[in-house]
Amino acid sequence: QAQYEESGGALVQPGGSLRLSCPASIPTFSSKTMGWFRQAPGQVRAEVARINWNGMSTDYTDSVKGRFTISRDNAKNTLYLEMHSLKPEDTGTYYCNTVPVVGGDWGLGTQVTVSS
Repeated sequence: QAQYEESGGALVQPGGSLRLSCPASIPTFSSKTMGWFRQAPGQVRAEVARINWNGMSTDYTDSVKGRFTISRDNAKNTLYLEMHSLKPEDTGTYYCNTVPVVGGDWGLGTQVTVSS
């Protein structure tokens, strides 16, 4: 059973920055494409960024391009998300998981709230 422990969320003002972390207890982490997902209030959970197994390929949803950076440390089985120039519409609960998601295991997520 996969386990994800997202952390790093906080209440920040517009224009602020945060770094999210996600240690992942999956035996094949270093071979998996991983992603960050966001669930905004009243909306379905959606992917915002993904990174391939060795970190050489990344992709972002249009709304976060140029502001968010996804990275990984395979030696630590950990996924990261650097977020800059945060906007109120970035508010939500952030989760990490494999891409595609398999098995339906999710962590508790970490809450990011962007508000003045």
